[in-house]
Amino acid sequence: MSQRKERESVTIILYLKSMQGQFTQADYPEIVLSRVAQIWDHLDVIDQIISQNLENWTIDRLNLVDKAIIRNAVYELKYTDLPYEIVIDEAIELTKKYTNLDDDKARAFNNKLLDTIKNHLTK
Repeated sequence: MSQRKERESVTIILYLKSMQGQFTQADYPEIVLSRVAQIWDHLDVIDQIISQNLENWTIDRLNLVDKAIIRNAVYELKYTDLPYEIVIDEAIELTKKYTNLDDDKARAFNNKLLDTIKNHLTK
């Protein structure tokens, strides 16, 4: 499974968990399940980082799919050594695939938010 597909699977599971939805663990590789568990273990910190960097918006107003994408990206920015350009680019690709309408607002919103978070974390 490619890293992009892993991120997509993590996003799907995070979305399902936020909706109290069900998923079959056997359908996902251990690396994906492990990442979801790590994100869930750090969820309070991740959501606090997101909330602190939103302007004129609250985390509860975020689309649940966008929230899942952003949570995974914030986890990668804070807890891994991946280059931030890759993390943000991958998150934007998922945004384009799942939540971006023809007006491109979701992509622009998520890109700006993740860039702000990246700047906050690299201070």
